[in-house]
Amino acid sequence: MSTFQEQFSAATKTNLESQLALLTALTGKAFESVEKVIELNMNVAKAALEESTSNARQLLSAKDAQEFIALSTSQAQPNAEKAASYGREVMAIVSGLQSEVTKAAEGQIGEHSRKFANLVEEVSKSAPAGSENVVAFMKTAIANANAGYEQLTKSTKQAVEAMGANMNTAAAQMSQVASKASARVAPVAPVAAKK
Repeated sequence: MSTFQEQFSAATKTNLESQLALLTALTGKAFESVEKVIELNMNVAKAALEESTSNARQLLSAKDAQEFIALSTSQAQPNAEKAASYGREVMAIVSGLQSEVTKAAEGQIGEHSRKFANLVEEVSKSAPAGSENVVAFMKTAIANANAGYEQLTKSTKQAVEAMGANMNTAAAQMSQVASKASARVAPVAPVAAKK
């Protein structure tokens, strides 16, 4: 039978190895998400440059002020929709990262809690008389830590969901504003030439 010190040392070593593995996995996921955002930004920047060049050419070819305003307004709606789409794509990347982090953390924390609870149980079996309060305290501490983690996980999920809902609402509002602006463009009378 191993001593408490040997059990504790083995548990500590396993805990540190698990934390290192979790940190490595989470760092990898974070880098993947950053790469996705960078790729998205590069694609958006390229598309925006091409589109702004095309839009500028269209505006420069306008024959009169009315056509210029009509072209300007018609370009506002797609831009608002693209901004909203970009926001949704970034949100999807962030949500994916949050999901991966939560899944990895839940697995690791659940495993740590289980191992620590087993260690406390083993130690309590060979604990000297009168140490029941210490063992009960440790079990309560484990239960409280688990409850705190569960609350943190729920709060994080709610925050991500709220952020997604807010982005969708903002995107819808931007589309509505652009649509209203397009609809409000009144025909502009051509300017009479002076003789």
